[in-house]
Amino acid sequence: MSNPVFSSPAYSSATQVQHFPDQSTATPTGDPSTLQSMYNAPSATPLDTNRMTYDDVIMKTAGLLVLLLATGVVSWSLVDSVPGLWLGGLVVGLVLGLVNAFKRNPSPVLIALYAAAEGLFLGGISASFNVVYDGIVLQAVLATLATFTASLLLFTSGAVRVTPKFNRFLLVAIAGYALFSLANLILVWTGVLDGWGMRGGQWGIIIGIVAVVLAAMSLISDFDSIKRGVQAGAPRKFAWAAAFGLVVTLVWLYLEFLRLLAILRN
Repeated sequence: MSNPVFSSPAYSSATQVQHFPDQSTATPTGDPSTLQSMYNAPSATPLDTNRMTYDDVIMKTAGLLVLLLATGVVSWSLVDSVPGLWLGGLVVGLVLGLVNAFKRNPSPVLIALYAAAEGLFLGGISASFNVVYDGIVLQAVLATLATFTASLLLFTSGAVRVTPKFNRFLLVAIAGYALFSLANLILVWTGVLDGWGMRGGQWGIIIGIVAVVLAAMSLISDFDSIKRGVQAGAPRKFAWAAAFGLVVTLVWLYLEFLRLLAILRN
């Protein structure tokens, strides 16, 4: 899988078919009056069965995005007075991202802290980009929302099917892109290359488009993993892991759009 959250052993084992005793599947025993009362009782709710649902994932994802947006606004407003705030958010976000991705059981507190840290990072870097390229942040946000919607529609309509071959290609492609990005970053930091390095010019535009496509494919893969988790009756706590995985991909997609639009502005 492309997203380490959905390929971790904990989430993978959780998406195996689970069997939870509930009111709708329990074997009735006892006298006829008990049988009649059980028959008249309402079906077990997701809360009763402790299973993950789509509503759980949606609500938790929305909550994390609201938290990310709130800390992003704070970081944006303090970018001049506290210039190192966004850098601290970057470091903390990277550390918490790795911890949450490979943690056996999702921690709501650590996931919320990750969202808050990413908000500090995105708010500061977005403010810096917006000073140089007026209006670029709004364009990147709209492009991210449009891509998310398109990816969801492609997945729900069945136009794009997630197969083992799809995931293998995505894994190899993202690994190659990550190595390229790391090499480019090192060359820029060491002064071997300037500006965007190998990400500038026409090649930069092409690479940016490829990165956006990979992020969109990763979203579709995330949707499939969430669907499998819900259908298999994964424990309700893994809704936090699913929400975290979506936020990770959305942050990546937004940053790619921000960089691509900046290259196009140049």
